[in-house]
Amino acid sequence: MHLKSLTLKGFKSFASPTTLRFEPGITCVVGPNGSGKSNVVDALTWVMGEQGAKTLRGGKMEDVIFAGTSSRAPLGRAEVTLTIDNSDNALPIEYSEVSITRRVFRDGASEYEINGSSCRLMDVQELLSDSGIGREMHVIVGQGKLSEILESRPEDRRAFIE
Repeated sequence: MHLKSLTLKGFKSFASPTTLRFEPGITCVVGPNGSGKSNVVDALTWVMGEQGAKTLRGGKMEDVIFAGTSSRAPLGRAEVTLTIDNSDNALPIEYSEVSITRRVFRDGASEYEINGSSCRLMDVQELLSDSGIGREMHVIVGQGKLSEILESRPEDRRAFIE
């Protein structure tokens, strides 16, 4: 199993549909300050079910929706689709490719889909929980957090790891 692609539409700084493709192995997201690298990581966390707006560097969930610029109007929704190569059947679903989509609207309504079929957040979480990338199974260390961890007391480091 590996992440195959991530498509962002109206998510934070990604007003236009943008697809990132991943190959098996290690992937690095690089670019200048302000180019959206952290937003890519936020999108990945969000589509896998993150519910805390603060974790996504916002005050409320609608903050993930593109807010507009001087030359571009704000959008009414954000959408992220994560496509996973499941040819090794690591996910408990009978598909060699699995797409998980999450949408949020300005009125606060949200939608989830697995392979185009509507589902609940719990369904997404259950699907991912057995794979090692579920809600409590992955760790994303945000910008600036690594030095904070390295400089912390041993007991604080242990708490972070646990």
